[in-house]
Amino acid sequence: MPLESPSSSVPLSFPSLLPSVPDTVTSSSLPPMSYITSQEMKCILHWFASWSGLQRERFLQDLVAKAVPGKLQPLLDSLEQLSVSGTNRPPCIFECQLRLWDQWFRGWAEQERNEFVRQLEVSDPDFMAKFYQAVAATAGKD
Repeated sequence: MPLESPSSSVPLSFPSLLPSVPDTVTSSSLPPMSYITSQEMKCILHWFASWSGLQRERFLQDLVAKAVPGKLQPLLDSLEQLSVSGTNRPPCIFECQLRLWDQWFRGWAEQERNEFVRQLEVSDPDFMAKFYQAVAATAGKD
């Protein structure tokens, strides 16, 4: 049943919230990325742009651990970042952002994960050079 305005019997309508998809995207051989996934990526890239050098280093470690999940060294490096404190302090915004990043990344298909890496390459080539060096450094280490 359409919503009606209180002053008349004219149904209210809402514009579509989804952007139109260009024909070139739908005709490609790869399936299109979901709107939600693209918005998650935009959000992470926005956060990334505002992170400090230390926060980016922490993100780099997490990204490497996700890129080479079978390797022990990235896992150990990530565990080093964990801390157990007696205080019941709430997580900082950066920690919440990393939790969302992790949750979203786990839900992405491999193609979507690769697209995120491509977008990071465009956004910050120097950061991605560090990423590729860190991934290469895991070769042969278990």
